[in-house]
Amino acid sequence: MVNVEEFVKKAIEEIRERVKDGKAIIALSGGVDSSVCAVLAHKAIGDRLIPVFVDTGLMREGEPERIKEIFGPMGLVFVDAREEFFKALKGVTDPEQKRKVIGELFVRIFERVAEEHGAEYLIQGTIYPDIIESQGGIKSHHNVGGFPTKYKFKDVIEPLRELYKDEVREVARYLGLPEEICERMPFPGPGLAVRIVGEVTPEKVEVVRKATKIVEEELKDYKKWQAFAALIGKATGVKGDVRVYGYIIAVRAVDSRDGMTADVLEIDYEKLRKIALRITSEIPEVTRVVYDLTPKPPATIEFE
Repeated sequence: MVNVEEFVKKAIEEIRERVKDGKAIIALSGGVDSSVCAVLAHKAIGDRLIPVFVDTGLMREGEPERIKEIFGPMGLVFVDAREEFFKALKGVTDPEQKRKVIGELFVRIFERVAEEHGAEYLIQGTIYPDIIESQGGIKSHHNVGGFPTKYKFKDVIEPLRELYKDEVREVARYLGLPEEICERMPFPGPGLAVRIVGEVTPEKVEVVRKATKIVEEELKDYKKWQAFAALIGKATGVKGDVRVYGYIIAVRAVDSRDGMTADVLEIDYEKLRKIALRITSEIPEVTRVVYDLTPKPPATIEFE
């Protein structure tokens, strides 16, 4: 395991050395990785750090508002890019293409913000599993394989690039971040886009957002790495004695240590039944709910 005290000291020194007397923006999502980066960078360069949150329209329910509350005092720059992302994703069905489109747009938005604030450096919360999966051809993480090869920044700084998720959580606790950040379930950089198999539309995103909230509420007392809902297609159903052709929601719940492998969570049948009933009754567009029993490998944790 990482020596946390030593890591923090080295990370602050590295950021300070690479940014020198310049300004940097940090890609902030509200997750543990980017939050740890933000604290480390703030300790290194103070008010020369500009935290940026991009609202892609692909976040969990209430997330943009909560991020404003937590990071607003740090001088958060909030960018509403929902229209841009949905436009860029229109007609895109291939998972790798989807990740690359999102990665490219993120960087172009960060470049715009950096230019407005006179910043020449980008800091982001890339961790070791992101690099391994991208380099291994498993899937392009938006901040690694999905990151464009040409960009306007002098340097892209990734202080957590050698850490696993459980080590990042240790650093977060050491830095005194709130528990809701330290223990937060991982959330993919491309957001709900990779929890929708096929084309991403505002309607599908809203369905997945509502379903994920139900899954998180029902499984809040379970020890888990990740628990969420994904939209995987359409199927015939019956509602009020009428045939409907609605969405299929897959519930995914796994436990893991570092995200490289994962085991499926054993969930009580009555709990699964309740989740299915809530999703189909509270979200009219859904006709069917399934539980994904596949570990990683052979599956990945996210669907795309």
